[in-house]
Amino acid sequence: MRLLVTGGAGFMGSNFIRFILSKYKEYEVVNLDKLTYAGNLDNLKDIEDNPRYSFVKGDIADPKIVSEVVPGVDAILNYAAETHVDRSIMWARDFAVTDVIGTLTLLEAVNTYKIPVMVQISTDEVFGSTEKGVFAEESPFLPNSPYSASKAGGDLMCRAFLKTYSTPVIVTHSVNFYGPYQYPEKVIPLFVTNLIEGKKVPLYGKGLNRRQWIYTEDHCRAVDVILHKGVAGEVYNITTGDEISNIELTKQILGELGKDKDSIEYVKDRPGHDFRYALTNDRLQDLGWSPETSFTEGVKKTVAWYRDNEWWWKKLKDAKYQEYYSKQYTER
Repeated sequence: MRLLVTGGAGFMGSNFIRFILSKYKEYEVVNLDKLTYAGNLDNLKDIEDNPRYSFVKGDIADPKIVSEVVPGVDAILNYAAETHVDRSIMWARDFAVTDVIGTLTLLEAVNTYKIPVMVQISTDEVFGSTEKGVFAEESPFLPNSPYSASKAGGDLMCRAFLKTYSTPVIVTHSVNFYGPYQYPEKVIPLFVTNLIEGKKVPLYGKGLNRRQWIYTEDHCRAVDVILHKGVAGEVYNITTGDEISNIELTKQILGELGKDKDSIEYVKDRPGHDFRYALTNDRLQDLGWSPETSFTEGVKKTVAWYRDNEWWWKKLKDAKYQEYYSKQYTER
């Protein structure tokens, strides 16, 4: 099988590529990524010489480059996205282009080249916030940030193509994922790397916001099951059920690194900050999937990885690096 993984130089895409090449010795993977700030070829240094792997630099919103890489693939897995809520508040247009127009471009290619299936990797944030209960696959979209709105737009485009053209697309909505190679603007790697550097961790509000979490390997396994056993036209939620408040998360990370509450810096809450996300995953369980890594174990693994790989994340936190990519956004 030949797979096209878009956004494969990012955190989740690179982990999935590594997972799939390890599990299926006959599979080939083409990685299409435009290498924005979070797209990092260092994420794939260990497999860059694998003859079953190839990289193409390009934008999923560019029909020309998409038409060059799509023919001959058996499936598309769309990990490509602008993903960070804080950045979406500053650069909403970039999020709409990648997450909506990019998804549209891929769907058009699926139809044109008769690709058997496309799997859209999306987020629980499209459902908005809830203080109690859980969201099912049929729950209405109520996005509260430019990021979640752009992802909802892409997901709705998938639904429209399914209903209008019978495009074979599967949509997934996942809770927060974490693990090795996650860009250090996200809460877990940011807190871990800050503490390693002897800095404080910035906690929004009082830290009472709640999230469910999934370790990267469990997410890779879920997408693998959905790719091979999922039904085109279906929507699948991906969650472990591990739910924790941000303050509890912070305390667990502090404990792993031998720090105390004095390392917490409480900061003003961000605009549109959802209080709680929670999903049910009955459909995914029906396919035979269940999580293997508890949140406590996953945090231990993640902390250990960042301790052992300072070479990877220190460059990404460098001030000149950050300035360069912020300028790229501003000048678009």
